[in-house]
Amino acid sequence: MNNAYLEEVRATALAEAQKAYMVKVYGWMVAGLMSTGLVGGFVASDNSMISTMVDYFWFFIIAEFALVFALSAFIHKMSTPIAMLAFIGYSVLNGITLSAVLLAYDESAVLSAFLTTSCTFAAMSVYGITTKKDLTSWGSFFFMGLIGIVIASIVNIFLESSALSFAISLIGVFVFIGLTAYDTQKIKESADLELQGSELASKGAILGALTLYLDFINLFLFILRLFGGSSDD
Repeated sequence: MNNAYLEEVRATALAEAQKAYMVKVYGWMVAGLMSTGLVGGFVASDNSMISTMVDYFWFFIIAEFALVFALSAFIHKMSTPIAMLAFIGYSVLNGITLSAVLLAYDESAVLSAFLTTSCTFAAMSVYGITTKKDLTSWGSFFFMGLIGIVIASIVNIFLESSALSFAISLIGVFVFIGLTAYDTQKIKESADLELQGSELASKGAILGALTLYLDFINLFLFILRLFGGSSDD
């Protein structure tokens, strides 16, 4: 066998691994989004559940952060079923806390924001998969933008400036559009896990799905803030 043939075989194997891996990643991401949407809609439809959510809001928030931290830091020590349950559990908790969003905005604004987010996310994710450009530099740039958003949001709690809030939303959309492409490429490049065993591939896919899930949710929330349409208007 000559080197050219071996390289072709390796390239074919990697391409198949990337395809299989990304299917797993997007499968888990969609499962997470569906869990969030269904739970959020269910909770928002019941006043007693909304009341419970408000009473225990900080408990749900802390539980969400705990699950994200556990998945990000210790997924390699978890069994695959536990990692799966943790991801779905996080999606369910997020649906509970985001149920307030469904009440704070008009249904038309929520639907429009969701469709806009879906199309934008899909376009940037396809770009991240297909582009030959190395997006590594995007990571640090948009991460700094994310830090800026957090700081500005904290400051605006005291200023209560509508102009600053609008600017934060615009920058937030820009940041998470970029992070979607960057994260997608990064996840694609980790697809060699698919060649190292089903256990590693499954855990890697769940972690990748969590990353893209967070990109999608944050992009949706910032777009929704731009769309406005408060249900009290």
